[in-house]
Amino acid sequence: MVEALQALDQRLLLALNHAHTPALDDVMLFASNRTVWFPAYVLLTAWLIWHFRRRAGLVLPLLIAAVGLADSITSRLFKPLVGRLRPCHDAALAPLLHLPDGCGGQFGFLSSHAANSVALAVFLLLALPAGRFRGLKTGAFLWAILLSYSRIYLGAHYPSDVLGGALVGAGLAWAAAVGLRRWARTRINR
Repeated sequence: MVEALQALDQRLLLALNHAHTPALDDVMLFASNRTVWFPAYVLLTAWLIWHFRRRAGLVLPLLIAAVGLADSITSRLFKPLVGRLRPCHDAALAPLLHLPDGCGGQFGFLSSHAANSVALAVFLLLALPAGRFRGLKTGAFLWAILLSYSRIYLGAHYPSDVLGGALVGAGLAWAAAVGLRRWARTRINR
């Protein structure tokens, strides 16, 4: 069973990695570049402060905690503990891959990029008022999907690495949003 899942993981990786074009390479390199995100995150932080005003003192730390924990858990716990090589470090697989961004770190399970971006998107979905800010919520999810896909496209992660990272990010974002709701109810009942 495990071998069948690993074979499927490799087939999906190769199919997505081989569907490359020079223009798509540029898009995926752009999406995976951490320095690209900073201006968007600064604007998002400013917007959250403006929107939540006094509650921003709790919203932002919870969001930062969800994303920070997603990053730490995937990078510092799972990657060294599981020790699964990135596809580009697998001697049998690496020659078959298109690697426009080189290879990166040695271990890939779980994807931090997927965990972080999904944590952000899920937290915004759950923390922002229902039925409002659909464009922002949709944009955050589209960004998380593009960023997660880029990691497979670039040969940095297997699809299961990305899926696992997304699940960790979603779970942490859900926990942070539950904490926010409980705090809000406590404040209302006082």
